[in-house]
Amino acid sequence: MHGNLTRKASIRMQGRPNLPAFFVLVTFIIAALSGCAVRKSRLEVSGYESPAMVLPEADDRELQGPYTIDGVPHYCLPGEEGFVEEGIASWYGAKFHGRKTANGEVYDMYQKTAAHKTLPFGTHVKVVNLSNGKEIIVRINDRGPFVKERIIDLSFAAARELGLIGPGTTRVRLVALSREVGTIKVGDTYKPLVEVRNFRKGKFTVQVGAFTTEDNATRLAERLRVLFDHVTITTYVPQNGTIFYRVRVSLTEDLNETNQVVEKLEYLGFDHAFIVAL
Repeated sequence: MHGNLTRKASIRMQGRPNLPAFFVLVTFIIAALSGCAVRKSRLEVSGYESPAMVLPEADDRELQGPYTIDGVPHYCLPGEEGFVEEGIASWYGAKFHGRKTANGEVYDMYQKTAAHKTLPFGTHVKVVNLSNGKEIIVRINDRGPFVKERIIDLSFAAARELGLIGPGTTRVRLVALSREVGTIKVGDTYKPLVEVRNFRKGKFTVQVGAFTTEDNATRLAERLRVLFDHVTITTYVPQNGTIFYRVRVSLTEDLNETNQVVEKLEYLGFDHAFIVAL
């Protein structure tokens, strides 16, 4: 079947309807495990800035789509290729309205945006409220929430649509969306060709603590310098004007390596450490 697929497959890139065959080289990466449909469908497209894959067939709700964003279809990918996370969501509103977000935009509480600790800015995420089944698409434009147990901070508009305003927090599932970059023809059928982003690569650090007293932050930083080469103290000033001194350690480009730093800190008794993308 896959040999036949290789012979018959053709690529149609968005905005490049007649792309010459010699410009696009498609290489199928077949997994050793014959039962893994996602791995069998994975392919690389040369001449494009990132890897792409054929959208797999699945009944899982996480793979529903497409979701049209700015005229471009977006899809949910399974956790092996995309980004899926479950945890607690919170929201932030009026006291941050009009202030700059971490990516330099002005926070508008009436837009459907969100803060996440590690996802790249501009990533669109499907958020499912696991308590009532409601879902929404938000765009990541800020960093946070700076609490270990929470995984996303939603804007007021997003929280209201999810039914989160009353309870304040709830358990959610996040699925990062990937945009369609073209289609691939298999026989007489066109299937979506979807961008695959590596959410495990970037620049990451680990926040160990935050203090309103600089001396406390300095003392902790001095203790951590015995164990870590990279230790920093950064300041953060929220709406009420109180200065927070954040103590952070490690600087890596791989999320798996950063998780090992968190595990080391937890072993040493720092139970509230969490990863933040820079």
